[in-house]
Amino acid sequence: MCRVRTRFFWTLGVSLILGGCGPSSGDSVESKAAATPEAARAPFDSSMVLIEGGWFVMGSEEDFAEEHEGPAVRIEVSSFYIDPTEVTNAQFARFVEATGYVTLAERPIDWETLKNELPEGAPRPADSLLVPGALVFTPPAQAVPLDGISGWWRWVPGTHWKAPEGPGSTWKGREDHPVVHIAYEDALAYAQWAGKRLPTEAEWEYASRGAAGNARYSWGDEITPEGRYLANYFQGDFPHRNTAADGFERTAPVRSFPPNERGLYDMIGNVWEWTSDFYRPDTKTLYADGSHCHNPKGPSASFDPNDPYASEKRVIKGGSFLCSEQYCSNYRPTSRMASSFDSGQSHLGFRCVRDVPQP
Repeated sequence: MCRVRTRFFWTLGVSLILGGCGPSSGDSVESKAAATPEAARAPFDSSMVLIEGGWFVMGSEEDFAEEHEGPAVRIEVSSFYIDPTEVTNAQFARFVEATGYVTLAERPIDWETLKNELPEGAPRPADSLLVPGALVFTPPAQAVPLDGISGWWRWVPGTHWKAPEGPGSTWKGREDHPVVHIAYEDALAYAQWAGKRLPTEAEWEYASRGAAGNARYSWGDEITPEGRYLANYFQGDFPHRNTAADGFERTAPVRSFPPNERGLYDMIGNVWEWTSDFYRPDTKTLYADGSHCHNPKGPSASFDPNDPYASEKRVIKGGSFLCSEQYCSNYRPTSRMASSFDSGQSHLGFRCVRDVPQP
């Protein structure tokens, strides 16, 4: 599984912090994003792609699908505009320059807030860990057991979108790569500045499917038709030996692979993408009675039985450069994972949507 436990996980008795300090109790992510300093509104984005509304089958019950992808249900979405690519470093830099925004991974960690997310009695981590930073994919030198993410994820102080592998690294030279280490409220703040919003899970999945309909992948049922790589994902022996047969070991510049039939790039692979939906493993079951078949916006609250102490998780979609046939083949439109609202990682970004103006 590609699931990364929010804030920290316990292994060999050591706690590893995985996220910044989230909003305090009673202060919603949406309200904090709305409090971003006022700045000149981003210019109208004429590059967005119009997705004509319609019905489709959301989710999957195929053998390759995980249980929380089903049951498959018929859903209708209204027309909307969507970014053709994931938001890039250059685009996010313009937002930061205009607003002075500071991402969650750059802010100090508050233990009093953090401990509310942890089991009662959890010990306070060392002060050296309670510093701004983020989780960085760090491939081991040799094969490791795949039953614990500590074998390839490392907490690196000083990591954020401008230094994606930690101190000494830079986004410069990667202006056209997707921005990463972006928490949910960071993505929301950007979207509000740009006059956009984050997509619902239904909108995202509908746009990703394209003309392939209910095919396994966005382009059909073969992962490499005629031997061609159509997305950035992990080839080789996960997590220690990436052959980069698709041309990339980590993130790729947007538009590196052909778009889907809707003209959208990297809807599969490269980086996971935030949606606005709260995560529950039984969301599709809630939809199955037909009461949420028009423009569903997800459940009213989140719950992840694998991480019951987490206060808020959102659905992420699309898979990433770390998805592997050996570990998690989540480079499919119906794939979905849970990510904590305060979690920014090496393989997590976003794209935005906009409503179609009513006449």
